[in-house]
Amino acid sequence: MIKEFLEIGEIVGTHGVRGELRVNPWCDSPDYMTKFKTLYFADNEGCAVQIKSARPHGNIVLLKINGIETVEAAQKLRGKVLYMKRSDAKLPKNKFFIAELIGCKVYDADNEEICYGELTDVSQTGANDVWHITKDGREYLIPAIPDVVAETDVAADRVTIRPLKGIFDDED
Repeated sequence: MIKEFLEIGEIVGTHGVRGELRVNPWCDSPDYMTKFKTLYFADNEGCAVQIKSARPHGNIVLLKINGIETVEAAQKLRGKVLYMKRSDAKLPKNKFFIAELIGCKVYDADNEEICYGELTDVSQTGANDVWHITKDGREYLIPAIPDVVAETDVAADRVTIRPLKGIFDDED
């Protein structure tokens, strides 16, 4: 499902005495999080915050928000989740956020009456992502590669695949 707001990271602490925040990014890299001028404290526009500065610092992001000028004010934000607005992100065509893939039903590309289950998680292995598909309490691992994934339609909560032989019990 295409979501208007997506979680991008969690405030895990402070940095220095001028209200800078340490953020654990929940995206591909800390660099990605530094591209946004506005983030949100909830998954709606009513809680928008303007970003003064953002820079990677190892595997975290140091973030300065307008209006947060002291370490005490910054400390009160610890544990809060930050969201990004999807329309602020620039994604290439046919690329999706993991959060949008979760919950999609997975069907056979050659016989759409066969439903393999629901996409419940994605593991990022480096070489390629691995999709976790759950059906009737069993989990199946599917490589998210072009030979397997035929079509992805997150707007319709639907993915079609051509699974490798032996992944599902009912295959020859």
